[in-house]
Amino acid sequence: MSEGAVPVRHETDDDPSSDGSARPTALEAFVAEARSHLDRIEVATFDRVVADGALVVDVRPFEIRQAQGELDAAVVIGLNVLEWRLAPSSPHRTIDVDPARTVVVVCAQGFSSSLAARRLQLVGLAGATDLVGGFEALVAHRAAS
Repeated sequence: MSEGAVPVRHETDDDPSSDGSARPTALEAFVAEARSHLDRIEVATFDRVVADGALVVDVRPFEIRQAQGELDAAVVIGLNVLEWRLAPSSPHRTIDVDPARTVVVVCAQGFSSSLAARRLQLVGLAGATDLVGGFEALVAHRAAS
């Protein structure tokens, strides 16, 4: 690697600090700012929120879903097309979502989903939020219950 080159990370999860290193302050602030707009869903209340009519969107890549398992009742939408598939104003949306409906974005650990949920709010889905701890926390909670 040449001097000054940044190594490419090949992490399989959402948390850039999963290797134990500290995240840059700017990234922490970015995630915190996004979360400040979300009414995040705790794993203990997830099933009730779904039963009450929330749309669950799984944004985990195929390889991670294959390794971790599928999330029942979720629609799978890639992060690269999320806004185009759900935004009320998008001519490419595949699901017609009431802007006030609760939309719970789920990723592996609850980092990418926070940013994605905030982006959905910014394109017109006021009810967008995410799951605290992501799929991994939900599985752990269900195993402990």
